[in-house]
Amino acid sequence: MTSLTREDVLSVVGPVDEVLIAEIIATQATLEELNRAWAWVNNDEALINEGRPLPSGRTAELVDLLAFPDEEEERTP
Repeated sequence: MTSLTREDVLSVVGPVDEVLIAEIIATQATLEELNRAWAWVNNDEALINEGRPLPSGRTAELVDLLAFPDEEEERTP
């Protein structure tokens, strides 16, 4: 298993702040897990409709880090 690098993270998610990069690297996920998480964040309905299992483990942890809050969640105190 190869550890993620800053360049790996940027190649998948694009420009993000250094804190998020560090949090992603700290998960000790693989590049494959990061790619899978990014796909879930950006296409969850399509993946669910394809019958893919919900993310778990490090992939789920990455989804939590990468997911942007919905407008409704932002309004909740």
